[in-house]
Amino acid sequence: MNLLTGEYNNTIDDKGRLSFPSKLRSAVNQNVLMITKGLDRCLWLFTSEEWAIFESKVMSNASIMKAKNMQVVRHFIAPAQPVEFDKNGRLSIPQSLREYANLSKDCVVLGIAKYVELWDNTTYNEYLKASEDSFRDAVEEFNDISF
Repeated sequence: MNLLTGEYNNTIDDKGRLSFPSKLRSAVNQNVLMITKGLDRCLWLFTSEEWAIFESKVMSNASIMKAKNMQVVRHFIAPAQPVEFDKNGRLSIPQSLREYANLSKDCVVLGIAKYVELWDNTTYNEYLKASEDSFRDAVEEFNDISF
C-alpha cells in the first residue's frame, strides 16, 4: 500500500454510497476496506493490514474488567464492518455509521498516511474552527520534528 494522502470533497448519494477518490483507491489497492467510528464524529477506513494492526493494539491493551478500556473497544472495534467497492468505485457506508458521523450529502475525505477519515463537510469545518486556537499548541508537541 502506498501512503494515503490528500483532501477531497465528495458527496454521498441517497443510498449512502460514497464515490471514493480514485487516487486514494489506487493507493489502497484492495477491494474491501474496514470502516468504523473515529474520533470527533468522523469515520475511519483502514486496509485489512492496517486494521489488523490497529485492532491488535487496541485489544492487547484492553481488559474486559476495566470500564474505560471497554468504552474504547465498544467505540472502535464493535461497530467495525467491511465495505466493498462496487464496479463504479463507490463504497456503501452503513446507516449506523452515517448517523454517527452526521453524513448527509457533502463530505470530506482525508488521506492520513495509513488510514482515511470521512467527515460530514459541516462537521469538519466546525471542527477546524473549534480547534484553531489549540492547533499551535498541538504543533509544538511535535518538537522532535526538525528540518
